[in-house]
Amino acid sequence: MLGIKGKNKKSAGERDMKLSTKGRYGLRALLDLAIYSEKGPVSISSIASRQQISDRYLEQLVAKLKKAGMVRSIRGAQGGYELARDPGDISVGDILRTLEGSLQAVECPGLREDQGCEDADFCVTKYVWQRINDSITQAVDEITLEQLIIESKKVNHKAKNRNCGG
Repeated sequence: MLGIKGKNKKSAGERDMKLSTKGRYGLRALLDLAIYSEKGPVSISSIASRQQISDRYLEQLVAKLKKAGMVRSIRGAQGGYELARDPGDISVGDILRTLEGSLQAVECPGLREDQGCEDADFCVTKYVWQRINDSITQAVDEITLEQLIIESKKVNHKAKNRNCGG
């Protein structure tokens, strides 16, 4: 921004590559579930309250994560949800693809054999698009839920000690 007005407007057809609330909220919710389910099953309402996400929307996200085998439900008075797999076996990529679908920044027909582009043999930019897509995939697949739990604990520890004199 830098205080320059009108310079950040997008022309028609331009778009930012963004994750929807499905991916952003779903990742936050699953991290919350992973942290709090260490003590037992976690209710949708408790996650929704901590993460400031509506219960109904969160139920939809958790249903997708359950169908993908990342969470399981526990019935009964003390029931709720817990991880169905070890947090080290769940990548951010797994979560985002479950909730968002494809994470490709650029859809180039020249990169797909089934939907070839008539200029694919002569197009050099398709290699740029492929590298961007591959980089995104690599980044999200290398980060596990377990790593995020560890980072969360570090951040919370810093926050607790922030006001301590020393």
